[in-house]
Amino acid sequence: MMILTIAQREIRSLFYSPLAWAILGVTQLILAYLFLAQLQEYIHLQPQLKMMATAPGITDVVILPVYSSAAFIMMMVVPMITMRLVSDERRNKTLALLFSAPISMTEIIVGKFLGVVAFILIMVLMMTLMPLSLLTAASLDFGLLTAVIIGLVLMISAFISVGLYMSTLTVQPTVAAVSTFGILLLLWILDWAGNKVVDENASGALTYLSMLRHFEPFGKGIFSTSDLLYYLLFITTFLVLSIRRLDADRLQG
Repeated sequence: MMILTIAQREIRSLFYSPLAWAILGVTQLILAYLFLAQLQEYIHLQPQLKMMATAPGITDVVILPVYSSAAFIMMMVVPMITMRLVSDERRNKTLALLFSAPISMTEIIVGKFLGVVAFILIMVLMMTLMPLSLLTAASLDFGLLTAVIIGLVLMISAFISVGLYMSTLTVQPTVAAVSTFGILLLLWILDWAGNKVVDENASGALTYLSMLRHFEPFGKGIFSTSDLLYYLLFITTFLVLSIRRLDADRLQG
């Protein structure tokens, strides 16, 4: 299947890139530091937690803040990973070869998307090894952990779809990265903007569009169909826009 072939090609090219290895290493170091800092805070709070009737567990105090921080970190990381997906093909004159190959624009876009998602899943898996290491000394809330992992993967996949679309619009990877970060930051702070708007309809619309608002329930162990549909619709929309952009380029060529 051509989609899987393109996805394999993308993830292979990522692992051949020093930038991807640098991003992988630096991200894991930052997350490891945050994890150890939260663990130290949990140990410091042990006397107070023992006096509480319904004290939060290690999953709430240590793991959830790390995954919430990871969501924000990925907002800065994903644009650097996706900025070359199509812009490099256009700059290196290899996009015409893809157009002439017996594959559809949908296969190209979905393949590239899945390739980056696979790379990100490796990062999330490596991050998940940190909380799993606590199993030797504590018990974890696996339901809550699973929910927040699903929410994080959905949010990052939405980030990737935006980055892929912005990469189809320009020849310069830097422009694609900055534009992607700007859009993601706007979508991140829409929840805050919605709280400042007096009009209830406008406030509700801004709040619904906020990525942060749809990620928060997963961090509470709530798996909502509406939040899942939001991310799936968001991802589909930007993938369709990317396909239409490539179709326009192919017709112009």
